[in-house]
Amino acid sequence: MQKKIVVILVLMSCCVIGITGLQLYWNYKNYQTVVANFKKDANNALDIAVDREMAQRRAALVLIVKKWLADSTIVRITCDTLNKDHSTAFTMEDVIPYYADEKADKITLGISDFKDKVGKITPKAKTAFINHFGEIVKNDLNQSTVHYYTQGLGHRIENAFKSSKINRSNFNKIYTEELAKRQISTSFKLNTNSAEQKNQFVTHKANTAFRRPYVNTTIWASLENPNSYYLREMKWLMISSLLLITITLLCFYYTIKTLLNQHKLVAIKNEFISNMTHEIHTPLSSIQITTEALQRFNLDKETKEKYLDIILYQTKKLNLLSEEILASAKLENVEFTMNEDIDLNKLILNVIKATVLPENIQLEHKSTEESLFIKGNTVHLSRSITNILENAIKYNSTANPTIEFKIVKSKKGINLSIIDNGPGIADEFKQKIFEQFYRIPTGNVHDIKGYGLGLSYVKKVISRHKGSIIIADNKPFGSIFSINLPING
Repeated sequence: MQKKIVVILVLMSCCVIGITGLQLYWNYKNYQTVVANFKKDANNALDIAVDREMAQRRAALVLIVKKWLADSTIVRITCDTLNKDHSTAFTMEDVIPYYADEKADKITLGISDFKDKVGKITPKAKTAFINHFGEIVKNDLNQSTVHYYTQGLGHRIENAFKSSKINRSNFNKIYTEELAKRQISTSFKLNTNSAEQKNQFVTHKANTAFRRPYVNTTIWASLENPNSYYLREMKWLMISSLLLITITLLCFYYTIKTLLNQHKLVAIKNEFISNMTHEIHTPLSSIQITTEALQRFNLDKETKEKYLDIILYQTKKLNLLSEEILASAKLENVEFTMNEDIDLNKLILNVIKATVLPENIQLEHKSTEESLFIKGNTVHLSRSITNILENAIKYNSTANPTIEFKIVKSKKGINLSIIDNGPGIADEFKQKIFEQFYRIPTGNVHDIKGYGLGLSYVKKVISRHKGSIIIADNKPFGSIFSINLPING
């Protein structure tokens, strides 16, 4: 049986360790994945946000170019059909030459999508040309180039191209949107210094200029530390995992405790049965021998009475034994009445009178002069105090045994102390002696009989009276059983 329990405990330990380890490993891998995705998504969102913001600036620059084209004081747009195909050809030139000593630049081009043949510029034709030229400029800007179709217009576009800078407010909005698309909900700061970057995640740097980066044209973001982000986002998952691990460990602990208690209970039960068998066998054997003697021999009246007294004594002993066992068993499930008014002083005096005391024992009873009444059950409380008193007598092997009853009243209730000068009880056994069937181990010596029921019965009775019982050392020798009971229960 012992080997089976050990095997079961080892297997259960392996299972619990395995489950706990897998759960912790899964949380660790999940942590690594979340942190890695956070960093990757934050950098990717920055790149996309920069591209979107730059695209918006390019579109705004194209609109500015279109306004310049529509302004007749800046650019002159004409058209004619004086070519071999007689298709509409558009001419664009600066109104004011960029270089004063030179002629104004001009450029002529056709638009394949414009099918109308007009020899003079019209609003429709001009709009078509401006839109077409806007697409040309847009393609140039996408390639980060500026073509000087005319000197004046080219310089205007180049200056606007170089002076274009990122709009921080607009970029914040775009970057927030890109982070939200990746399910990252955290605050951030742009272009922070080294002091502000402490304990934060910093993205890589992205160029916000249309060409190679000029001075102060890169941008980066400082976000929440990935570890803090993981704890904040995954806290409920982590709490659930830790809760499951805790429940598993508690169940494992409870299971082990139950198995060990069961194993211990079996050992205690076997010892109890052994003691009970011996205690029952002795009076039964005595009754059997005495009865057979009465049957077989013609005894005189005086001898018969002696034999009958032996039978009566042993029968009473068996009855007391059965009553003690039944009282302890009934106490588990049966509620006894607790409505009697008990004078504790009087109850203790009755217990002392009813107990057979050895001649060499000294017994003192110290109490207050006033009557001390509590609510409870006289029979069970008397039996409990009797049990402690009998133990103090039974286990006291000193030459001059003494027992003292001391009662003290306080605001918290009544304290009844039963003090002896016996061998005392070791600290390791002070709580165990109240367990059912438990007896302090004495090796192979069994000179004092008992069943391990008395003090467990006492503990239950005192608890039913809403009181408590503790054991302390009576220095230099002996024990003090201290019972605390509430006044008027």
